[in-house]
Amino acid sequence: MIAPDDRGFTLGDGLFETLLAVDGVPIHWGEHIIRMMQSAQALGLPKPDQAKALGLVEAALKQGGLVSGRAAVRINWSAGPGGRGLDRPHILSPVLTVTVAPASALVDPARLITATVRRNDASPSSRHKTLSYLDNVLARGEATARGADEALMLNTKGEVACAAAANVFWLADGRLHTPDLACGVLKGIARGMLINHLRPAVIQARAGPEALARADAIFLTNSLIGVRDVVELDGRRLPQQVGQEIVVTLRGRL
Repeated sequence: MIAPDDRGFTLGDGLFETLLAVDGVPIHWGEHIIRMMQSAQALGLPKPDQAKALGLVEAALKQGGLVSGRAAVRINWSAGPGGRGLDRPHILSPVLTVTVAPASALVDPARLITATVRRNDASPSSRHKTLSYLDNVLARGEATARGADEALMLNTKGEVACAAAANVFWLADGRLHTPDLACGVLKGIARGMLINHLRPAVIQARAGPEALARADAIFLTNSLIGVRDVVELDGRRLPQQVGQEIVVTLRGRL
């Protein structure tokens, strides 16, 4: 049970990772747990134990009957009980929890709207997968209310940052672009693999929404969806030929 004074629950003081498991095997496990450990160090939290975390993931998949097919795995690393107020205890007692759920493959392209909720590029938390995700929740809610599948988030400077739960790529003038990490972007696992695979063809850019308005194709990446094409942005239909070719080529590699 989670304690009423757990800092992850009361303050969002903690981290999480969401990853795909196929037939009981967590995909890209090393990349995810290393990112969590690096984020823990950056935010002043103890590092989670890799072996213990993997054991909990495997146990959760078995208990959930998800040892075959696709499953979404979420690992939470909370700062643990902390009493009242903002100050952390001198000695933290972090809490590690794992949840699993079935995860169907997304094959339909997404419809995007540009959300009014901004990504705070000046905040350290924008570069880490913290338990404080309210801005993303509100952005996704705005997209849903407007009949879209996902929200495009700009940062406080008006630059393209990310989607509510994915990194963003676009094709323009024959070159592939994605927002630079300095835009307040999470260093996504799928994003990194795609950049490494296509290096130096991917431009990490600081660009305004007008760049996407001129794009030939847009797609999203994260560890659960892999690559998902975008069919519409703010009511503008996007040509599919080039974008679909990229998606088909890369989907099996992420």
